[in-house]
Amino acid sequence: MANIAKIRRESRLRRHRRVRKKIFGTATRPRLAVHRTNKHFSMQLIDDEIGHTIAAASSVEADMRSDSGATVSAATKVGQLIAQRAKAAGISTVVYDRGGYAYHGRVAAAAQAARDAGLEF
Repeated sequence: MANIAKIRRESRLRRHRRVRKKIFGTATRPRLAVHRTNKHFSMQLIDDEIGHTIAAASSVEADMRSDSGATVSAATKVGQLIAQRAKAAGISTVVYDRGGYAYHGRVAAAAQAARDAGLEF
């Protein structure tokens, strides 16, 4: 019998590869990549041309540790924080990479918070 966690992970990675075929981040319009676990949530701005992370935000950071990182409110805070850091780096437009996760719950909340904070995608 197959391990259900392994099947789910492989399915998500397959979806992620399918999404990444179409999404590419540049210096002027980087890729806003999302990663979520059962305990934490993180986002990165990535320039795929040179393979560098421009900015990152995570629920693991010291100022975010007061709340659980696995909630919609934590994802909202991470979305706002990445938008602030993007503005500080001079970035206003991004390409959203949901990472194979469904656009629902924490993934959608973080995207909406980033939009509300001024990022365009």
